[in-house]
Amino acid sequence: MRFEGVLPEDAPDPRIGHARRLELMPIPIIGLVPQPSLEDVDMVGFQYGQDTRGYSEMSASISYTLWRNPADRSDPVNLAELDGQGRQMVEGIPPWPRPRWLVEQAERLRYPQLWEAVRTTWRRDASELSVGRVLSDHLNHVLINRYRREWPGRKAWTGHAAEVTVRVDEVDVRGLAIDTDPLVYAVGASLGDNGVVTAVLPRNALGYLRIEFETRRQRL
Repeated sequence: MRFEGVLPEDAPDPRIGHARRLELMPIPIIGLVPQPSLEDVDMVGFQYGQDTRGYSEMSASISYTLWRNPADRSDPVNLAELDGQGRQMVEGIPPWPRPRWLVEQAERLRYPQLWEAVRTTWRRDASELSVGRVLSDHLNHVLINRYRREWPGRKAWTGHAAEVTVRVDEVDVRGLAIDTDPLVYAVGASLGDNGVVTAVLPRNALGYLRIEFETRRQRL
């Protein structure tokens, strides 16, 4: 959903529309298991592809807020390091009323965000669904969009992933991990039913996280 100009105070929360689109996913959406340091705030991105036969691929990507000290959210250790643009978005309060959901989104920018951290990917043609390819696509997407300062001159990641065990819905399955990038750690596994789950997580957040997955319940 795109808005132009000044949003009226009663502008609808775009997450409601996102939730309706997520119902199109042919397979359940997967996220990280609930844990104190993570907050799922219903920031779920949705992408799809179509052809003459209908939907050919879909993906849903979950973003999280990271709490380094979840027992005391007022602890300054929880704050993100904001650049000039980030501070302007947080502190630049306009002189007109804003929708509550927009105020909440701006306030959350004060804290570290794990942007599109977990992605569920479905493809109609199973032959086009490789865990390694989906994992490297997700990793490069996060690097290009969230690490622009560190990215100049770097090539897209095209190396090999290592086999690991991944826990999904309390079951251990075979998966792949990319543990060679200095900025992020990436891991993924097949879900069956033409689906793959992948996660791309900042290395500086790994000490606060338990990397296990489960089916995500719809929030809105």
